[in-house]
Amino acid sequence: MITVANRMYVSPEYREQFEQRFRQRAGLVDGMPGFLANHVLRPTKEGEPYVVLTFWDSREAFEAWTSSDAFRQGHARSGALPKEAFNGPGGLEVHEVLEFGAG
Repeated sequence: MITVANRMYVSPEYREQFEQRFRQRAGLVDGMPGFLANHVLRPTKEGEPYVVLTFWDSREAFEAWTSSDAFRQGHARSGALPKEAFNGPGGLEVHEVLEFGAG
């Protein structure tokens, strides 16, 4: 299993719009093979990024999503936020999930 964390620095005046876009997201990723979950993490301190965190069965499943028509459709939706909504460089991180037994 992997996680993909997309760190996004959102200008304070666009935070509500940013969150609303995820509340009303197209949901095209939900039916993709290997997709497990999507979480949006809101920063607790000013100046920190949002983290859009997705869980996948494998890196191959994630890469299949990013090259799919559904990905292009989901990211080309009307109502995208303007460039000024983002006030810092983002970053994409991919991690393998290590699972350890409970004790």
